[in-house]
Order: sequence, then structure tokens, then C-alpha cells
Amino acid sequence: MTTALITGASRGLGREIAILLAKRGYRLVLNARGEEPLRELARSLDTEVHVVAADVSEDAERIAGEALARFGTIAVLINNASDLGPTPMPLLENYPWDELLRVYRINVVAPIHLTQLLLPQMKSRRSGVIVNITSDAGVNAYPGWGGYGSSKAALEHASRTFAAELEGSGVRVLVVDPGDMDTAMHRAATPDADFSTMAKPDAVAPVIVDLLDRGDPFARIEVAA
Repeated sequence: MTTALITGASRGLGREIAILLAKRGYRLVLNARGEEPLRELARSLDTEVHVVAADVSEDAERIAGEALARFGTIAVLINNASDLGPTPMPLLENYPWDELLRVYRINVVAPIHLTQLLLPQMKSRRSGVIVNITSDAGVNAYPGWGGYGSSKAALEHASRTFAAELEGSGVRVLVVDPGDMDTAMHRAATPDADFSTMAKPDAVAPVIVDLLDRGDPFARIEVAA
């Protein structure tokens, strides 16, 4: 049975991906900081689930270690957890330094670290998929989005580098921009936006789950809203 580890799984896109993967027979490792929402989600899923309530920026070793101890192998890593940074979103010239470091730890360093920790067993089986959730803010420059956007740009480049280094290994790297979604993070970022025009996470999740069966060694996918 295939096992997937999903960070940021307690709500929004991560939660909807977990629900779909469970329906497809995946075993799951669910990670987020809050334990009770993860437990509630786990109880609703008809599959084997291991919950790791932890801050991905501080406890990557524990998350990966518990996942491997419980299931032996992790075939799919979905780096979904993200930090928007302070709101209202400050201009980059005024960005609090400690907040910027935290955004980078969660959005860039943690996905890289989890990938490092899970790659050896993927490479030994010559099979695995790493999915990094990004944003158009990682490609386009928007005032006020400098911290979050530059972290996603860094994640995208790290993803391309992993893909180049893993060529021929059997491990695939996918970068997915889900587009504008009606999520708690987006509401915090742009509270005055018209969310009625935005996609819901449960409409975007199937597109991402379907990508797991594609053969691309590397791909950057933009999900249409």
C-alpha cells in the first residue's frame, strides 16, 4: 500500500488532498501544528493514518522519523505547509527580520529538509514523488508579498535543482501553483478580495492528486482557478 506524508494537513488544500488520497487507498502521515484538527480528520478517514502534530520548521527529523518508523516507506511527500508572514503584509523594506526568517524556515528550509530525510528510501526503491506547493507570487512581484513570494521563488528553484540532481533516479519532483483559492491564508492576505470568484480547495485537490500518476520527472503545474 502506498503511503503519503502531507504537511499542513489540518485544513484547506492539505486536508482535501488527504481526504482524496485516503479514498484512493493511500496510508497517510498527517502533519500540522495543531493536534486536535489532525485527530478529527484522521477519525473521518477510512485508511491507516499516523498523526504528527509538530512545527515543520523545527521538527522535520521527528516528522520523517515517525513516518518511517510507522510505515517503513514514504512514497509521496507533499510539502503543503506554508507561512504567509505578518498581516497586514508589509513592504519588503520594512519586513521584520525575525518574521522573514520564520517564513523562510517554513516555506523553504523545511521542505528541503524533509526531502533530504525521505530521499534515501525513495532512491533505494527508485520510486517516489515530491510535490511542493508554490504560488504565482513566487514568479510575479506584488507589493507586500515580498517575504512570502521570495520564499516560494526559492522553493521553486530548490525544486528544479532537486529534479536535476535526481534525474534518472526514479524520483519525480512536481511544483504546483494551485492558483487563487478561498483559504484562511488568502483571506488573511487580502481580506477585501471577492472570494466568491475563487476556487475552493476541494476543487483544486483532485487536480493535484491526479498529477501523482503522471510520469514527468519534473513539472511546474498551474491549476486553473
